[in-house]
Amino acid sequence: MILCIDVGNTNIKYGLFEGNALKVSFRNATQLNRTSDEYGTILLNMLAIKGISPAEIGGAIISSVVPVLNYTIQHMCAGYLGIEPLMVGAGLKTGHNLRVDDAREVGADRIANDVGAIRKYGAPLIVIDFGTATTFNVINDAGEFIGGAVAPGIRGSMDSLVSGTAKLPRVEIETPKSVIGKNTTTNLQAGLVFGFAGLVDYIVKKIKREMKRPDMPVVATGGFSEIIAKEVSCIDHVDKLLTLQGLKYLYDLNTTEVRK
Repeated sequence: MILCIDVGNTNIKYGLFEGNALKVSFRNATQLNRTSDEYGTILLNMLAIKGISPAEIGGAIISSVVPVLNYTIQHMCAGYLGIEPLMVGAGLKTGHNLRVDDAREVGADRIANDVGAIRKYGAPLIVIDFGTATTFNVINDAGEFIGGAVAPGIRGSMDSLVSGTAKLPRVEIETPKSVIGKNTTTNLQAGLVFGFAGLVDYIVKKIKREMKRPDMPVVATGGFSEIIAKEVSCIDHVDKLLTLQGLKYLYDLNTTEVRK
Protein backbone atom coordinates (compact mmCIF):
# COMPACT_ATOMS: atom_id res chain seq x y z
CA MET A 1 0.00 0.00 0.00
CA ILE A 2 1.01 3.61 -0.58
CA LEU A 3 0.58 6.27 2.11
CA CYS A 4 -0.36 9.76 0.91
CA ILE A 5 -0.04 12.58 3.45
CA ASP A 6 -1.41 16.10 2.97
CA VAL A 7 -0.06 18.48 5.63
CA GLY A 8 -2.42 21.44 5.90
CA ASN A 9 -2.54 24.40 8.24
CA THR A 10 -5.47 22.95 10.20
CA ASN A 11 -5.32 19.18 9.66
CA ILE A 12 -2.98 16.50 8.37
CA LYS A 13 -4.85 14.12 6.06
CA TYR A 14 -3.70 10.54 5.45
CA GLY A 15 -4.84 8.20 2.70
CA LEU A 16 -3.78 4.58 2.17
CA PHE A 17 -4.10 3.30 -1.38
CA GLU A 18 -4.11 -0.29 -2.52
CA GLY A 19 -3.55 0.01 -6.25
CA ASN A 20 -5.70 2.95 -7.33
CA ALA A 21 -8.33 2.29 -4.67
CA LEU A 22 -8.37 4.31 -1.46
CA LYS A 23 -8.49 1.73 1.34
CA VAL A 24 -8.73 4.05 4.35
CA SER A 25 -8.35 7.73 5.18
CA PHE A 26 -8.08 9.62 8.45
CA ARG A 27 -6.79 12.91 9.83
CA ASN A 28 -5.33 14.57 12.90
CA ALA A 29 -4.93 18.18 13.95
CA THR A 30 -1.82 20.02 12.75
CA GLN A 31 0.29 21.01 15.74
CA LEU A 32 3.66 22.64 15.18
CA ASN A 33 5.14 21.58 18.52
CA ARG A 34 4.57 17.85 18.06
CA THR A 35 7.64 15.69 17.50
CA SER A 36 8.10 12.99 14.89
CA ASP A 37 7.61 10.43 17.69
CA GLU A 38 4.27 11.95 18.64
CA TYR A 39 3.08 11.99 15.02
CA GLY A 40 4.42 8.44 14.61
CA THR A 41 2.47 7.25 17.63
CA ILE A 42 -0.71 8.80 16.25
CA LEU A 43 -0.12 7.16 12.87
CA LEU A 44 0.54 3.71 14.34
CA ASN A 45 -2.55 3.96 16.55
CA MET A 46 -4.73 4.92 13.59
CA LEU A 47 -3.31 2.06 11.51
CA ALA A 48 -3.98 -0.36 14.37
CA ILE A 49 -7.59 0.82 14.64
CA LYS A 50 -8.00 0.22 10.90
CA GLY A 51 -6.39 -3.22 11.20
CA ILE A 52 -3.37 -2.34 9.04
CA SER A 53 0.22 -3.31 9.77
CA PRO A 54 2.95 -0.72 9.03
CA ALA A 55 4.76 -3.50 7.14
CA GLU A 56 1.99 -3.38 4.50
CA ILE A 57 3.02 0.16 3.51
CA GLY A 58 5.57 0.15 0.70
CA GLY A 59 5.89 3.84 -0.15
CA ALA A 60 4.79 7.34 0.81
CA ILE A 61 4.38 10.83 -0.62
CA ILE A 62 3.84 14.13 1.20
CA SER A 63 2.40 17.48 0.19
CA SER A 64 2.83 20.25 2.73
CA VAL A 65 1.96 23.91 3.12
CA VAL A 66 3.58 23.97 6.58
CA PRO A 67 7.34 24.01 5.88
CA VAL A 68 8.35 23.77 9.55
CA LEU A 69 6.72 20.31 9.73
CA ASN A 70 8.32 18.90 6.59
CA TYR A 71 11.33 17.36 8.34
CA THR A 72 9.16 16.12 11.22
CA ILE A 73 6.78 14.20 8.94
CA GLN A 74 9.62 12.91 6.75
CA HIS A 75 11.45 11.71 9.87
CA MET A 76 8.24 10.06 11.10
CA CYS A 77 7.94 8.08 7.86
CA ALA A 78 11.57 7.00 8.05
CA GLY A 79 11.49 6.09 11.74
CA TYR A 80 8.10 4.39 11.98
CA LEU A 81 7.58 3.00 8.49
CA GLY A 82 11.16 2.55 7.27
CA ILE A 83 10.30 4.66 4.21
CA GLU A 84 11.90 7.74 2.65
CA PRO A 85 8.85 9.61 1.36
CA LEU A 86 8.61 11.66 -1.82
CA MET A 87 7.92 15.38 -1.30
CA VAL A 88 5.80 17.45 -3.67
CA GLY A 89 8.07 20.33 -4.64
CA ALA A 90 11.13 21.19 -6.65
CA GLY A 91 12.56 18.16 -8.42
CA LEU A 92 9.38 16.09 -8.35
CA LYS A 93 7.92 15.26 -11.74
CA THR A 94 4.28 16.42 -11.98
CA GLY A 95 3.50 16.61 -15.70
CA HIS A 96 1.69 19.85 -14.82
CA ASN A 97 2.95 23.17 -16.18
CA LEU A 98 2.59 26.20 -13.92
CA ARG A 99 2.15 29.30 -16.10
CA VAL A 100 2.50 31.85 -13.30
CA ASP A 101 5.05 34.50 -12.28
CA ASP A 102 6.82 32.26 -9.75
CA ALA A 103 6.05 28.53 -9.72
CA ARG A 104 7.73 28.22 -6.30
CA GLU A 105 4.85 30.18 -4.77
CA VAL A 106 2.24 27.58 -5.77
CA GLY A 107 1.27 25.40 -2.82
CA ALA A 108 1.90 21.66 -2.99
CA ASP A 109 -1.75 20.98 -2.19
CA ARG A 110 -2.87 23.07 -5.17
CA ILE A 111 -0.59 21.05 -7.45
CA ALA A 112 -1.95 17.77 -6.07
CA ASN A 113 -5.52 19.04 -6.53
CA ASP A 114 -4.80 20.03 -10.12
CA VAL A 115 -3.23 16.78 -11.26
CA GLY A 116 -5.93 14.75 -9.53
CA ALA A 117 -8.69 16.84 -11.10
CA ILE A 118 -7.21 16.80 -14.61
CA ARG A 119 -6.74 13.04 -14.47
CA LYS A 120 -10.32 12.51 -13.32
CA TYR A 121 -12.27 15.30 -15.04
CA GLY A 122 -10.09 16.56 -17.89
CA ALA A 123 -9.34 20.17 -18.84
CA PRO A 124 -10.14 23.06 -18.87
CA LEU A 125 -11.28 23.19 -15.27
CA ILE A 126 -11.74 25.32 -12.18
CA VAL A 127 -10.73 23.64 -8.91
CA ILE A 128 -11.91 25.13 -5.61
CA ASP A 129 -10.48 23.92 -2.31
CA PHE A 130 -12.41 24.88 0.83
CA GLY A 131 -9.61 24.48 3.35
CA THR A 132 -7.94 26.85 5.82
CA ALA A 133 -7.90 29.17 2.81
CA THR A 134 -10.37 29.04 -0.06
CA THR A 135 -8.35 28.60 -3.26
CA PHE A 136 -9.49 28.83 -6.86
CA ASN A 137 -7.24 27.13 -9.44
CA VAL A 138 -7.75 27.87 -13.14
CA ILE A 139 -6.59 25.19 -15.59
CA ASN A 140 -6.60 25.93 -19.32
CA ASP A 141 -7.37 23.64 -22.26
CA ALA A 142 -3.75 22.43 -22.31
CA GLY A 143 -3.97 21.30 -18.67
CA GLU A 144 -1.76 24.15 -17.43
CA PHE A 145 -2.27 26.03 -14.18
CA ILE A 146 -2.53 29.67 -15.26
CA GLY A 147 -3.38 31.28 -11.91
CA GLY A 148 -6.34 31.72 -9.64
CA ALA A 149 -7.53 33.41 -6.48
CA VAL A 150 -7.13 32.92 -2.75
CA ALA A 151 -9.82 33.99 -0.28
CA PRO A 152 -10.12 33.45 3.48
CA GLY A 153 -11.34 30.08 4.68
CA ILE A 154 -14.78 29.71 6.22
CA ARG A 155 -13.61 28.54 9.64
CA GLY A 156 -10.82 31.11 9.74
CA SER A 157 -13.33 33.85 8.95
CA MET A 158 -15.49 32.74 11.86
CA ASP A 159 -12.50 32.54 14.20
CA SER A 160 -11.44 36.06 13.20
CA LEU A 161 -14.95 37.40 13.73
CA VAL A 162 -15.34 35.74 17.13
CA SER A 163 -11.90 36.75 18.42
CA GLY A 164 -12.43 40.34 17.30
CA THR A 165 -15.80 40.81 19.00
CA ALA A 166 -16.84 40.71 22.64
CA LYS A 167 -20.18 38.93 22.44
CA LEU A 168 -20.26 36.78 19.29
CA PRO A 169 -19.94 33.04 20.06
CA ARG A 170 -18.22 30.33 18.03
CA VAL A 171 -20.96 28.34 16.25
CA GLU A 172 -21.29 25.15 14.24
CA ILE A 173 -20.86 25.93 10.55
CA GLU A 174 -24.02 24.61 8.94
CA THR A 175 -26.70 25.96 6.63
CA PRO A 176 -29.54 27.75 8.47
CA LYS A 177 -33.13 27.45 7.30
CA SER A 178 -33.28 31.08 6.27
CA VAL A 179 -30.89 33.86 5.32
CA ILE A 180 -32.82 36.00 7.83
CA GLY A 181 -31.47 34.74 11.15
CA LYS A 182 -33.65 34.94 14.23
CA ASN A 183 -30.86 34.62 16.80
CA THR A 184 -27.11 35.16 17.05
CA THR A 185 -26.27 31.61 15.98
CA THR A 186 -28.39 31.64 12.82
CA ASN A 187 -27.25 35.19 12.02
CA LEU A 188 -23.64 34.00 12.04
CA GLN A 189 -24.42 30.84 10.08
CA ALA A 190 -26.32 32.82 7.44
CA GLY A 191 -23.48 35.29 7.00
CA LEU A 192 -20.83 32.60 6.76
CA VAL A 193 -22.57 30.03 4.55
CA PHE A 194 -24.53 32.33 2.24
CA GLY A 195 -21.75 34.90 2.22
CA PHE A 196 -19.22 32.34 0.99
CA ALA A 197 -21.73 30.95 -1.48
CA GLY A 198 -22.00 34.45 -2.97
CA LEU A 199 -18.22 34.81 -3.02
CA VAL A 200 -17.81 31.50 -4.85
CA ASP A 201 -20.58 32.22 -7.33
CA TYR A 202 -19.15 35.65 -8.23
CA ILE A 203 -15.50 34.58 -8.55
CA VAL A 204 -16.39 31.56 -10.68
CA LYS A 205 -18.57 33.77 -12.90
CA LYS A 206 -15.66 36.24 -13.34
CA ILE A 207 -13.19 33.43 -14.15
CA LYS A 208 -15.49 31.93 -16.79
CA ARG A 209 -16.01 35.36 -18.33
CA GLU A 210 -12.26 36.07 -18.54
CA MET A 211 -11.60 32.59 -19.93
CA LYS A 212 -14.48 32.99 -22.40
CA ARG A 213 -15.60 29.52 -21.32
CA PRO A 214 -19.10 29.69 -19.80
CA ASP A 215 -19.25 25.88 -19.82
CA MET A 216 -16.00 25.42 -17.86
CA PRO A 217 -16.53 22.61 -15.28
CA VAL A 218 -15.98 23.35 -11.60
CA VAL A 219 -14.72 20.79 -9.06
CA ALA A 220 -14.85 21.47 -5.32
CA THR A 221 -12.91 19.76 -2.56
CA GLY A 222 -12.12 20.38 1.09
CA GLY A 223 -14.05 20.26 4.33
CA PHE A 224 -16.84 22.71 3.51
CA SER A 225 -17.24 21.83 -0.18
CA GLU A 226 -20.53 19.96 0.30
CA ILE A 227 -22.13 22.75 2.31
CA ILE A 228 -21.31 25.44 -0.24
CA ALA A 229 -22.07 23.24 -3.27
CA LYS A 230 -25.68 22.92 -2.09
CA GLU A 231 -26.06 26.71 -2.19
CA VAL A 232 -24.62 27.45 -5.64
CA SER A 233 -25.29 26.18 -9.12
CA CYS A 234 -21.74 26.68 -10.45
CA ILE A 235 -20.14 23.62 -8.79
CA ASP A 236 -20.41 20.53 -10.99
CA HIS A 237 -18.53 17.97 -8.87
CA VAL A 238 -17.73 17.60 -5.17
CA ASP A 239 -14.67 15.42 -4.60
CA LYS A 240 -13.47 15.53 -1.00
CA LEU A 241 -10.63 13.06 -1.62
CA LEU A 242 -9.16 14.94 -4.58
CA THR A 243 -5.89 15.96 -2.90
CA LEU A 244 -5.09 12.42 -1.76
CA GLN A 245 -5.94 11.02 -5.18
CA GLY A 246 -3.67 13.60 -6.80
CA LEU A 247 -0.85 12.59 -4.47
CA LYS A 248 -1.26 8.93 -5.40
CA TYR A 249 -1.04 9.84 -9.08
CA LEU A 250 2.13 11.86 -8.43
CA TYR A 251 3.63 8.94 -6.51
CA ASP A 252 2.96 6.59 -9.43
CA LEU A 253 4.32 9.11 -11.92
CA ASN A 254 7.60 9.39 -10.02
CA THR A 255 8.13 5.71 -9.24
CA THR A 256 7.22 4.10 -12.57
CA GLU A 257 10.79 4.30 -13.86
CA VAL A 258 12.15 2.87 -10.62
CA ARG A 259 9.75 -0.10 -10.76
CA LYS A 260 10.73 -0.78 -14.37
